[in-house]
Amino acid sequence: MVSDWRVPEYLRSLRGRNFRLYFFGQSVSLLGSWIQQVALVWLVYRLTGSAALLGVTTFVSLAPQLFLGPLAGAWIDRQDKRRWLIGVQALLAVQALVLAVLTATGLIGPVMIIAMSFLLGVLGSFDAPLRHTLISAYVEDRADLPNALALNSMLVNGGRFFGPPIAGLLLGLTSEAACFALNALSFTALVFAVLRAEGKMPEPARGSVGHVFKEGARYVWDTWFVRILIGVVAAVNITASSYATLLPILAKDIFLGDAQTLGWLWGAAGAGAFLGTVVLVGTRSLPRLSQGVVGAVALSALALGVVASSTSLAPAFAGLAVLGFGITVCNAGINMLLQSCTPETLRGRVVAFFMATRFGFDAIGGLIGGLLAALLGVQATLWIEGAVLSVCLVFLFLHRQRLGAAIEH
Repeated sequence: MVSDWRVPEYLRSLRGRNFRLYFFGQSVSLLGSWIQQVALVWLVYRLTGSAALLGVTTFVSLAPQLFLGPLAGAWIDRQDKRRWLIGVQALLAVQALVLAVLTATGLIGPVMIIAMSFLLGVLGSFDAPLRHTLISAYVEDRADLPNALALNSMLVNGGRFFGPPIAGLLLGLTSEAACFALNALSFTALVFAVLRAEGKMPEPARGSVGHVFKEGARYVWDTWFVRILIGVVAAVNITASSYATLLPILAKDIFLGDAQTLGWLWGAAGAGAFLGTVVLVGTRSLPRLSQGVVGAVALSALALGVVASSTSLAPAFAGLAVLGFGITVCNAGINMLLQSCTPETLRGRVVAFFMATRFGFDAIGGLIGGLLAALLGVQATLWIEGAVLSVCLVFLFLHRQRLGAAIEH
């Protein structure tokens, strides 16, 4: 039932009580996750000063989603998604709490950081598809689904905007362990929301995990526009998204800053990302959204060059804001297109392929970026990534009209 809670038209999916609960539960959980992410990369660089280890840590925290994500999606489509989301959130809380204890007691080290990051990646392989596929279960009106997906993306990027500066402040006042403990507590918000909300859960898929996986993989490969959009996600995240791995190096070595500098740099990217989601919230035309994705790839390539050439904080802030905007419009826009155009019975698997590509290629990009930064320097690495993304842009620009037509039909 739709409530009479009055909201502006561009927030229309929040009129329903169930999605509103889910939305606010996720907002707290995602904010805690961003605080932990910033604290973890700062901990790695503070303890080791190694750009390569930053890349390795990012890789092991995201790579499981590349290899496990598609299979996790097939498995999830056969399960009670609500129950499993609660279980995964509980396990993520335990992971954050263990990380807090190890850090507070001084037992943390490179090997343990990598192990805990890998565990986070495995849990994330199930968490991300679960959270995204359940959005449709809590949206009463199917026409409001794109709006709900855009608002969900706004949450992610709102966390990216507010989380890093908060993390920088907390790191200055307390410690990394306190940030990890705060994240452990934040997972209870989403668990509470899921327990209170009343959603219409999709029917589980029938057949073995292998059969369900093959059915989803066949759809992704045989559907031209889905294949192209997944390819764009891979290109953007193996290049532009790796900036997150390089930010501690920029903050400490290029701009001679501290944890608060890192927080502000990350916050600049988050501000641009948040603006990108604001733009997406008002988008109704899917073919127009596909053209916006092409423009977002162009902005991302341009912004990499701006950040690479920056020798002071002001142009770096501007470049990171544009980069955050471009990456977000690309990733969130493609997620909206895929979920809006995919049959209900296949949505969980398509979302899993999207998430696997989004985070898996982010992991590969982070590893490559960290290794290249150790060999060539952080600024040269950003220039190379911008050049590679520009090649993808040329291909996408040449096929932009066919892409829009395919999505429209």
